[in-house]
Amino acid sequence: MSTVNPQPLWQPTAERIAEARITRFQAWAAEHHGAPADGGYAALHRWSVEELETFWKAVTEWFDVRFTTPYERVLGDPSMPGAQWFPGATLNYAEHALRAVGSRADQPALLHVDETHDPRPVTWADLRRQVGSLAAELRALGVRPGDRVSGYLPNIPEAVVALLATAAVGGVWTSCAPDFGARSVLDRFQQVEPVVLFTVDGYRYGGKEHDRRGIVAELRRELPTLRAVVHIPLLGTEAPDGALEWSALTAADTAPVFEQVPFDHPLWVLYSSGTTGLPKAIVQSQGGILVEHLKQLGLHCDLGPEDRFFWYTSTGWMMWNFLVSGLLTGTTVVLYDGSPGHPDTGAQWRIAERTGATLYGTSAAYVMACRKAGVHPSRDHDLSAVKCVATTGSPLPPDGFRWLHDEVRHDLWIASVSGGTDVCSCFAGAVPTLPVHVGELQAPCLGTDLQSWDPSGKPLTDEVGELVVTNPMPSMPIHFWNDPDGRRYHDSYFDTYPGVWRHGDWITVTSRGSVVIHGRSDSTLNRQGVRMGSADIYEAVERLPEIKESLVVGIEQPDGGYWMPLFVHLAPGATLDDDLTDRIRKTIRTQLSPRHVPDEIIEVPGIPHTLTGKRIEVPVKRLLQGTPLEKAVNPGSIDNLDLLAHYQELAHTRP
Repeated sequence: MSTVNPQPLWQPTAERIAEARITRFQAWAAEHHGAPADGGYAALHRWSVEELETFWKAVTEWFDVRFTTPYERVLGDPSMPGAQWFPGATLNYAEHALRAVGSRADQPALLHVDETHDPRPVTWADLRRQVGSLAAELRALGVRPGDRVSGYLPNIPEAVVALLATAAVGGVWTSCAPDFGARSVLDRFQQVEPVVLFTVDGYRYGGKEHDRRGIVAELRRELPTLRAVVHIPLLGTEAPDGALEWSALTAADTAPVFEQVPFDHPLWVLYSSGTTGLPKAIVQSQGGILVEHLKQLGLHCDLGPEDRFFWYTSTGWMMWNFLVSGLLTGTTVVLYDGSPGHPDTGAQWRIAERTGATLYGTSAAYVMACRKAGVHPSRDHDLSAVKCVATTGSPLPPDGFRWLHDEVRHDLWIASVSGGTDVCSCFAGAVPTLPVHVGELQAPCLGTDLQSWDPSGKPLTDEVGELVVTNPMPSMPIHFWNDPDGRRYHDSYFDTYPGVWRHGDWITVTSRGSVVIHGRSDSTLNRQGVRMGSADIYEAVERLPEIKESLVVGIEQPDGGYWMPLFVHLAPGATLDDDLTDRIRKTIRTQLSPRHVPDEIIEVPGIPHTLTGKRIEVPVKRLLQGTPLEKAVNPGSIDNLDLLAHYQELAHTRP
């Protein structure tokens, strides 16, 4: 790819650079810890990975992390997997998340928005009171440090209160969104054996009410470790027999008591997509998440007490946990519970306007859907408060950058970010002091030695390679649940390059220091020795107005051949005729590579995704290779299992 310095799409002003928290941090770290005072972000990043322990010590001091017992050293054992961070230290994540109450008691900590789009505030004082009341009740129920507490909840204030109360007592939080079916939830929760379940009676989505009482009853039957179930009547129904009422548990005026736990004490369990086998139950620590999120949100996202932080997410996705951590920087967090496109495609922009969001995060898919639908955010909404629009979930195509620039504001900071559930953070993305180039992530994040490697472990510049991280990050998993010898954890990230995290993405690190994500390396299209990420195909094909979504796989044939079909889900009214087929082929040939023109273009009624919205390329590839459905995919991890029948049928009928 060309990395000849193109003109940036956006360049921060000198004033904006001077005001950025990361600029002030660099000057302070230069004075107190020997960081480079000059050289901007590139010099700061180099120092942060070369002087890793000093950098993380500086982060804890800059953000005034409260250690109730001091650490012996920053990094006790640097080897991966198993790096030991801040051994000897004790602290509490929830205590830090509620610290702003001292200076902002009557200001909103949370703004809750449903499909009426009318924000409702929860003040810092009330959030702290509810957490204190619920934490005391959890202790009364016998919840002790290390016990698991689960939530089958939408993105509502009660979910935040439950997470923080669980952390306050040293419990381990885990959640699923209520659009998950019973099997999907049980595949997750049965692994960790929760003692408490917080649940709603249902939820509202797309203008309709969805009753979940039957699924809740099934969860109660199939989770024998439950000691208590807490009912939140979102739809106004009575609590089922034996369930506790949310209102009764959160009514007291009780100051929270924060259990001081070791730095590496588990905070929550997140789940991988798990398209085959049970989802990986990923455990991250109180201290690791605390310092990583302070760095990410306070420095990279430039968030502080005057900001309002909105990210469209659900409680089944790591971005919800990331969003809640906005509280660590004293930021008001916006919680939206509802459809991203109700009553129309522009719904999220309306929420950003009504909540005064300063950082608005969404998916790349939503941005592209707005572009295709002819949405005009700045024409129809007052978005003057929005300083940054961030995207994740998949790479933001170049057209998405240009559309945001043209349709929101020319001086808009666009932050395409990339990380993973595995670290509940970003490897690369937002830097408020760097320019934005079309189609690129601004830079690797501080403290993260992100590189692109060839198969032999040689670093690459301006060439496609494997995304690796060569040093430990505090938020890397402390372990997987039910993985006693650590084999599944090791095999997930460290089997290719011993001692080095291999994430499974193809990336390019440019000579400018920016990053381009090309898609998952386990679904790479390798034709005649030329590798291409599926994301590159999607970015080109989905510019065509007739293509709603697409999916491409490459399949090695027994005779040594290579079959590469492209599946297309057409926009309403479109037809896959010879003209459209020719235009698809021409688009790929001219914009990408003649080698990667698909062998067949096949219309399908839809593209299957994981429950967190990612296209499932590898399971489709396995189906087309003849693997039975029950072995190719975990049914509980797919948003629409019926769609897979079309791919399975194709495998049977194709000669």
